[in-house]
Amino acid sequence: MSTATPTDWTTRPAPRTAADWIARAAEVAAVLATDAAERDRAGATPYAEVRLLKDSGLVTLLGPVEHGGAGQDWRTAYRVVREVAKADGSIGQLLGYHYLWNWAARLVGTREQWQHVEAEAARNRWFFGGAVNPRDKDVVVTEDGDELVFTGRKSFSTGSRVSDVTVLEGVFEGTDRHVFAIVPSDSAGLTFHDDWDNIGQRLTESGSVTLDGVRTPWSSAAGYVDKRFQPRVYNTLNVPTIQLVFVNLYLGIAGGALETAAAYTRTKSRSWLHGGHERAVDEPYVIDTYGDLTSKLWAVEALADAVAAEGQRLHDDPDAVTEQARGDFEVRVAAAKARATDVALEITHRIFEVTGARSTASAEGLDRFWRNVRTHTLHDPVAYKRREVGRWVLEGELPEPTWYS
Repeated sequence: MSTATPTDWTTRPAPRTAADWIARAAEVAAVLATDAAERDRAGATPYAEVRLLKDSGLVTLLGPVEHGGAGQDWRTAYRVVREVAKADGSIGQLLGYHYLWNWAARLVGTREQWQHVEAEAARNRWFFGGAVNPRDKDVVVTEDGDELVFTGRKSFSTGSRVSDVTVLEGVFEGTDRHVFAIVPSDSAGLTFHDDWDNIGQRLTESGSVTLDGVRTPWSSAAGYVDKRFQPRVYNTLNVPTIQLVFVNLYLGIAGGALETAAAYTRTKSRSWLHGGHERAVDEPYVIDTYGDLTSKLWAVEALADAVAAEGQRLHDDPDAVTEQARGDFEVRVAAAKARATDVALEITHRIFEVTGARSTASAEGLDRFWRNVRTHTLHDPVAYKRREVGRWVLEGELPEPTWYS
């Protein structure tokens, strides 16, 4: 990968405002874009790409300023993910999931726990991975004195081999009590398998992981005090926060597809020999298609930004989050997720209508945008997101907090 050296970033002033950080993300995206198609085909472990995220400072975006972080909020994080995903959907996903797992301590942990994790993460520029696939229920947690022992398997572990620390999730043996803990990714008994071989998001290191007696102190069990979990409504913001990462991932990939296709149309596409125009950019149907797709993208981006602002108000006062506020927010996120899914899928396949037959050459790599969106949008059925919105409209029904709603 052709990445910038650390001195390219450290010799320059660090971004200070949200706009500055979004601009920094655009710079990172420009680096990633130079060989995105080639890296997608190679499917190599993205060590250099993660180093770029660290050197540019993007990994510490949510971290406390006093410990070297940027002190930004989720609104900025979503926009940063969107910018990076324009160039490379895989790296956009890795960064978005990193933000989620970095925030997991604040989501469920005690104040002492999340302050410690956030400080260490910012100081050391940790990159987070997670083994938290909720559909795999075979990770069992047992006690051994002052330690917890995780044993089992997870089908997916995004970030795996490129992470410094990994968020683990399991269920205490013989109970229905879940526990989260953050452990070093090189912990004994933690084995990441190189078995992610899907049509899209090829560089996300999302293969399976085996936990063979992974040990961690009881004190690392997030949100537990004297071995009892301390629940808050804020704990249930995991799904809407995660789903907004998905929304911005899809919008970023779609935006990148449109930008890449437009550049191709301007420089390579040929006008139709019976259309009466010398240039492809003068073809009325080409103009109409780009106008149509761009309008749809802008509309969903505006919705996503508005919903992110609504969510930030909940993050700003975690102890004040009510079930009503959480439910209303989830419905808004569900609406954004449904629209982002549809629009991203439409854009990433319709760009071929206005780029032409030669744009399907493997060297162009335009297919990666559709493959990436198609792969990740299968994470959970979008029909159930529309259902959440419909039930809220018709009956005032709030989504029940689950792993997916």
